Amino acid sequence: MVNAGIHQPDAIILDLEDAVPPGEKDAARFLVRNALRTLDFFGVERMVRINQGQRGLDDLAYIVPHNVHLVLIPKVESAAQVHAVDEQIKMLSQASGRKAPVFLMPILESGRGILKALEIAEASPNNVALAIGLEDYTADLGTQRTVEGKESFFARSMLVNAARATGIQAIDTVFSDVSDEGGLRSSVAEAKALGFDGKGCIHPRQIRVIHEVFAPSGDEIEKAQKIVKAAEDAEKHGLGVVALGSKMIDPPVVKRAMRTLKLAIDTGIVAANWLGEEQP
Repeated sequence: MVNAGIHQPDAIILDLEDAVPPGEKDAARFLVRNALRTLDFFGVERMVRINQGQRGLDDLAYIVPHNVHLVLIPKVESAAQVHAVDEQIKMLSQASGRKAPVFLMPILESGRGILKALEIAEASPNNVALAIGLEDYTADLGTQRTVEGKESFFARSMLVNAARATGIQAIDTVFSDVSDEGGLRSSVAEAKALGFDGKGCIHPRQIRVIHEVFAPSGDEIEKAQKIVKAAEDAEKHGLGVVALGSKMIDPPVVKRAMRTLKLAIDTGIVAANWLGEEQP
């Protein structure tokens, strides 16, 4: 927590669930509350993963009034679980005078949760992402995680589609072998190919690799810029068809190019006014 500014994550998660032994749950609440009150997180988003069920609802009293940006809800299997957290946050916000919203990220970790992915994604306007937890998911299926990931392909694809359908982000599961940078890089590349927007990490040394792989490559940026320029030119000349050389460019391709450039701009790779800079 203290070194958040050094490692430059997009967010930091304070965990009240699996990382805390049962006998330390109450002490962890006070620790997280005090951290939210006093620590400088150097501008990164402050997230807290609460416990399941009623204990998780009780956790909220220790975090909602104290500078949290987002709450991760573990093992979600229904919209009702999201509603319960949302309503508790509203009540605590009113009582504490909090005006800023508290965003939500349900974590899907079971077969039932995956099959309810769209319902869960639509459960609250405060949902900004769906995450998947594959250790619990594969245990629920009675199988084991493999390097190939065949056992989780369906679940990950379902989650990405539910996120896309509702306009929120999809966050992939963590890669647990901290010492295997090559394996991490392959895992992140696969997540990107499936349509995920980000990936959780369990150690600061994983942050750089995740950022590098999710960032658009030079070739991807160059191609996207050409497509967006062609679309801009077509619009200026009143043309209904976008052409790049001898190839027609469909609207979904333009949309994907714009998304690539937005990511490049958001990560500081490309200037926000790149199109204006290159025009005479």
